[in-house]
Amino acid sequence: MIFLSYDQTVVDAVRAGGPDANGQSAERAISNGRHTPCRCCLRDVPNGEEMLILSARPFPEPQPYAEQGPIFLCAQACVPWSGTGTPPILTTSPDYLIKAYGPHDRIVYGTGRITPKDEIEAYVRDLLGRDGIAYVDVRSARNNCFLTRTRDPDA
Repeated sequence: MIFLSYDQTVVDAVRAGGPDANGQSAERAISNGRHTPCRCCLRDVPNGEEMLILSARPFPEPQPYAEQGPIFLCAQACVPWSGTGTPPILTTSPDYLIKAYGPHDRIVYGTGRITPKDEIEAYVRDLLGRDGIAYVDVRSARNNCFLTRTRDPDA
């Protein structure tokens, strides 16, 4: 299982002033260093650093299950997450919302679960081992914001 950064093409376009999923420019703000998870480096935007706030839809096209919502990005280029194990943005809350999706980007019913942070990897592995699951999204259990996507590296 690998945790993925947000689509780098989208990240680069938004940083260059391109539109977000709502067709608007990203807002700019200064990070307080807490609860500002960048979806590129999968770490909190450092305290005092400029960040972008934008609407994101981590799905290839609009459809009924293509949830859209706010995300943060480091305003300046950062190194996309490529580490192993659980990324830092999945260590700051006691639990997260986990949902699995099929190959046509539809939620696989019965997979959505608020999961304690120390059980994320085990639950995601279980889901990715099931037939009909293409990937698993991890979201905030409090605000439903998209955080990261996981998939089987061999898929």
